[in-house]
Amino acid sequence: MKNKKLDLFLNYIKSFEFSIFVVTLIVIIVPILVIGTIFLNVSTSKYYNNRLEEYKSNNIMLKNNIISSGYLDKKESEAVNAQINLLSNEFDARIQIIDTACIIREDSKSEDIGNTSISKNVFKALKGEDVMEENKDLEYIEFSIPLVATITTVEEGSIKKTVGVLCTNYSTANISNYRSDVRRVVYIAFALGAIFALVVAFICAKFFARPIKRVGEIIKDVKHRRGVENLDEIKDYTEVKQILSDFNTMIDNFYAEQKKRDDFVSNVSHELKTPITSMKVLADSLVGAEGAPEEMYQEFLVDISNEIERESQIINDLLELVNTENVENEINISQVNINDVLESVLKTVKPIAEEKNIEVVYESFRPIIADVDELKFARVVTNLVENAIKYNQVDGTVTVSLNADHQYFYFKVQDTGIGIPEEDQDRVFERFFRVDKARARETGGSGLGLAITKEIVKRHHGSIGVHSKEEEGTTFTVRIPLKYIEE
Repeated sequence: MKNKKLDLFLNYIKSFEFSIFVVTLIVIIVPILVIGTIFLNVSTSKYYNNRLEEYKSNNIMLKNNIISSGYLDKKESEAVNAQINLLSNEFDARIQIIDTACIIREDSKSEDIGNTSISKNVFKALKGEDVMEENKDLEYIEFSIPLVATITTVEEGSIKKTVGVLCTNYSTANISNYRSDVRRVVYIAFALGAIFALVVAFICAKFFARPIKRVGEIIKDVKHRRGVENLDEIKDYTEVKQILSDFNTMIDNFYAEQKKRDDFVSNVSHELKTPITSMKVLADSLVGAEGAPEEMYQEFLVDISNEIERESQIINDLLELVNTENVENEINISQVNINDVLESVLKTVKPIAEEKNIEVVYESFRPIIADVDELKFARVVTNLVENAIKYNQVDGTVTVSLNADHQYFYFKVQDTGIGIPEEDQDRVFERFFRVDKARARETGGSGLGLAITKEIVKRHHGSIGVHSKEEEGTTFTVRIPLKYIEE
C-alpha cells in the first residue's frame, strides 16, 4: 500500500499538472519576494536618511544659536536652553555643550555638568573635525561638532577659533521600530501573496492540464471506436484540436495499414495456395490415371514443374519486398552510369521482345552519372521494361527514354499495349494487384513487381507515376535525385 501511494505521489510530481503548479507558484511568489525586499530596504533607508538629515539640521541650528548668543561666554541663553529642551524631549536626545578645557558646560540630562569629558570624539571636534558615530547595538547616533566663533583682537584682528564642542546623542530606537513595522507589513504581504499564489497555481494547474487529460480520455476511447469522430464539435485549444486531428489521422492510417496487412496476408495465402492446389490436382490426376500414356505423365509433370517454379518466384519476390521495405537494410549507393545500366537491361530483355516481335526503342538525351544502388536500380528498369513487353500488343513498341536536369534524372517506359483502366491506375503498385487476373495468369509473375519497384524508388528518395489509356498504352515515369542524401 505504501509503495502504491509513493508511486502515485512520484507520478504526480512528474506530471504536467504539477509542473504548471510549480511554475505558476514561482512566477507569482518570486516577484512578490523581490518587490517586498526592495520595498523594505528602500523605505527603511529613506526613513533613516530623512531622520539623519533632520538630526543634522537640528545640530546646525543649535550650533548657530550657541555661537550667535555667545552662550559659552554668558553661560546662559533662554533661546538656547529652550531649543535644547525641545530637541531633548522631541527626539529623545542628550545634548552637551563642552568648552575648550573639556568641561561640560551644559547637559540636557543635568548629570555631568561641570565634569570633564574624555571622549575621543570631543578631542577630534576641538581640532575642527565633524564627527558622527552610530552604534546599532545600543541604538544611538552621536554627533561631535566644533563650535567655531569669529574673535577680534588688536594683535590678530578677526580670526575664527574653536571655542567649544556641541555633542548630541540621538536615539535610533524609532528607526528600529519603523524597520520592524515595515518588516511586519512585508511579512504579512508575503503570507497573503503566498496564499494567493497557491490558489492561482492550483487553478492554473487544473485549468491548463485539463486539455491534456481530455486528450488522454479520447485516446482511451480509441480502444472502443475508430479514431476521433466529430472533431469540430470539440471545444478546446487550437493546439489540442490539432493534436487530436493528427492522432485521428494516425489512427486512420493505422487501420488502413492494418487492412493492407490483412489483405496482404490474405493475398499471400491465396497466391501460395493456388500453385499448391494446382499441383495437388495434377498429382491426384496422375495417381488415378492407371495405364495412362507416357505423354500424359510427361505433360502433367511439366505442369507441376511450372507451378513449383511459380511458387518459388512468389516466395523470392516476397523476400525481396520484405528486404526492400526494411529500412535497416542498407542500400549500396555508388556513382553509376545510368545510360550503361539501361543499355545492359535492354540487351537482357531483347529475346523476350523478339518473341512477340516488339520493337524496343532507347532514347538518351545526355550521359548521366547518379548516386544509386546499381543492382536495385537495374531491378526497377527490368520490372518496368518486362511489364511493358508482357502487356504489349504483338508487333508493338516499347520506348525507353532517359533525361536529367540539375537535380534529378528521369526515365520513362512507354508501351503501346492494352493500357490500364483509369479506376485501377492508383492501385497498380499494390501487392498482388492485377488489372486482368486471367491474362496475368498467362503472362506469369507474382504480382509483386511494381510493389518492389516502388519501394526501391522510395529508398532512393525518388518517385514513380503512371499514365495510361486503355488500348493505347501505358507510360511509367521515374524521377530519382542525382545526389543521394542520407536522412
